[in-house]
Amino acid sequence: MKCIHFGKCGSCSFYEKPYKNALKIKEEELANLLKPFYSGALEVFDSPKSAHRARAEFKIWHEGSRCHYAMTNIEKNGVELLNECPKVIEAISNVQYPLLDAINSSNILKEKLFSIEFLGTKSGELLVTMIYHRKLDEQWQAEAKELQERFEIFIIGRSRKQKLILSQEYVTEVLQIGNKRFKYRYYEGGFTQPNPFVNEKMISWAIERAKGNGGDLLEAYCGLGNFTIPLSGYFGKVLATEISKNSIKAAKENCTLNRVENIEFIRLNAKETAQAIAKEREFRRLEGINLDSYNFSTILVDPPRAGLDEASRNLAKKFDSIIYISCNPKTLARDLEILTKTHKVSKAALFDQFPYTHHIESGVYLERI
Repeated sequence: MKCIHFGKCGSCSFYEKPYKNALKIKEEELANLLKPFYSGALEVFDSPKSAHRARAEFKIWHEGSRCHYAMTNIEKNGVELLNECPKVIEAISNVQYPLLDAINSSNILKEKLFSIEFLGTKSGELLVTMIYHRKLDEQWQAEAKELQERFEIFIIGRSRKQKLILSQEYVTEVLQIGNKRFKYRYYEGGFTQPNPFVNEKMISWAIERAKGNGGDLLEAYCGLGNFTIPLSGYFGKVLATEISKNSIKAAKENCTLNRVENIEFIRLNAKETAQAIAKEREFRRLEGINLDSYNFSTILVDPPRAGLDEASRNLAKKFDSIIYISCNPKTLARDLEILTKTHKVSKAALFDQFPYTHHIESGVYLERI
């Protein structure tokens, strides 16, 4: 990928080397962190070099009578005004700058516009959230609706204590996993994997680890069902937990979209999940669910950057197989110090979700010793 803003925009901090060289450095870094626990070869899954990011947020910088897209600069002491962003997917890049021109032609749309968030899909849908430092009135709604129709997108307007949904607040992504297609509703403000191309590879890798395990699956930090739904076909039943109400709502909708009927999505945090499985505490949210009916063989965890807490590590150790997806290899290594007392790492992978940054997404598969 070539970008005129390399070295100035803070969004990409690892741009000096060719992509394959930068990826090799990440591979070596992850291998060194996993060295105490794993001596095998890492599976490395690369990303498209450009047009790979489906979520993007840009500051709006007002200069004279015009608005500009901007990002914090690489020195973090100002902003870089942007004329391009080659890393966003086509659903965003096709609309991004014509949309800005249309906004600049309207005093109503550009007045106190603070930032714009894009949520796009491989299938071409685009949700645009326009965030303001003023209350949005009927005039804004009328002009924003014209903008929505003109560009065939979905628009949400936000300001303090105000959210205006002009048509819908989600886009529908289609992921190709092997020979199957899965549909997902991605809601504005909800967590989604930023790189759909690498996400497909991550899910496929997790499926390969799960094949043949049999029994039932427990998933903690399930989000909107990103892994849950494709993996459900390889287990008898699935219990998936997540603390976010909105994520659980989306997960249930995605279950219906994909006609999957063997998953129970329950709103529990990681500690509560551990308490429920250990029968240390009863939860109304589990009413009607017989935990004794599950024959769990495998647990999948995809925690935030902080990694697993003590309760989650203790829970994971009770399973024959652990699929651990990590967005922070340092906390992964910390957790492996505990998990490898009862399990061995038999597979490990690097997923380059964030090209041109130092961020590393990884996965390990552990089996009971």
